[in-house]
Amino acid sequence: MAEVFLRRLSRWQAEQQREAIADVYVEAYEGVPGAEYRDRQGFLRNFENAVQRADFDMVVADAHGMIGCLYGYRAARTGDWWKGYRGVLPPEVEEGTAAGRVFMLTELMVVPAYRRQGVSERLRTLLLSRHATDLIVSVIKRDDDLGREVLRSWGWTKLGEFDRGESGSSAPPRRGETGTPGPDEPVMWEGWMRPMP
Repeated sequence: MAEVFLRRLSRWQAEQQREAIADVYVEAYEGVPGAEYRDRQGFLRNFENAVQRADFDMVVADAHGMIGCLYGYRAARTGDWWKGYRGVLPPEVEEGTAAGRVFMLTELMVVPAYRRQGVSERLRTLLLSRHATDLIVSVIKRDDDLGREVLRSWGWTKLGEFDRGESGSSAPPRRGETGTPGPDEPVMWEGWMRPMP
């Protein structure tokens, strides 16, 4: 197994390497056979939106090519991104939201050959080193067992569950979101938070 190196990408670098990042997405999530093109295109649209967010931040893992990445952005004080958290955020956390101190952890990807080797923890440590005093939250689909396992292993706290209609269109795109279920298919989400220091 090749040695893994981490590096931070600027917004410009992330945009320049979007195809390599999409390759990691397809390999990491091994979507429905035959749906790779649709999943890749959906991911690229979501990634383009994420890169344009204020305070976008990203780290990647390389081992003779990109093998993983983690990124997110500071959530705007205004807007409706937080609608999905209504009734889910504890009262003491709402102050951080109003103060604009919330960092949305949007996507974690590690290709299968490099999982369970500490890569995701190293990515998390490097990315969040710039956001140590912020409230860090993430949203995953309720059926995302791997995402839940990772967040639990990191010691994160589950805030609660909500459906897609409550979260509005500004809920962060997550793994599998590119398949966009029909209007009769409910999509349940879970909100997670890094414990406050």
